[in-house]
Amino acid sequence: MSLEVEQLALGAFQSNCYVVRRPDAPEAVVVDPGWPGETVRIQAALGGSRCAAILVTHGDLDHVGGVAELAEASGAPVHMPASERDRLERPSDYLPYGVDVSLRGHVAEVLLRGGERLELAGISFETLSVPGHSAGHLAFAADGCLFSGDVLFAGSVGRTDREDGDWEALLASIRLLVERLPPETVVYPGHGPVTTLGRELETNPFLAELRADAP
Repeated sequence: MSLEVEQLALGAFQSNCYVVRRPDAPEAVVVDPGWPGETVRIQAALGGSRCAAILVTHGDLDHVGGVAELAEASGAPVHMPASERDRLERPSDYLPYGVDVSLRGHVAEVLLRGGERLELAGISFETLSVPGHSAGHLAFAADGCLFSGDVLFAGSVGRTDREDGDWEALLASIRLLVERLPPETVVYPGHGPVTTLGRELETNPFLAELRADAP
């Protein structure tokens, strides 16, 4: 059964938040509600569905900034990378230079490391460990969809020029994705438009090394 996915570009960084559900389902999952003050937009996207869970790909401000607000409003449990929990619990300690926003911390109810299977709102999500942009970064795969966070974008990849960034790890993570998932998998990235794994493997200028390795 296919999924309905609504994409919302939130906040100053236009980070993608996703509302994911089965057609006509009473519950939905929200991925990366990343900016404070946007809960009203997310709730509008939910429509009559209840937010059953919140999934977080990684702990950057633009992916966790609205988590506490939505969790408190909905009562939904938060699932996130275990190694990046501090970024959610003490978000003000990790604000980028020049960003001045008021953030509330939140303790995630479910800490993940990759390899877990999550049954949420009638959807089976596989968690995939995909470090490189950040050390604990996760992606979530379900029913031909991949919520890739800041690992893979349409025509680009996540930045690695940060303390816990690692280009070789990022490339290995994307290699894992293209080997594990079919090329028609729809990629819902942390920023920008939707794409597919096959399209990115064929055309993404940052993946030339993976194309050279392909049989």
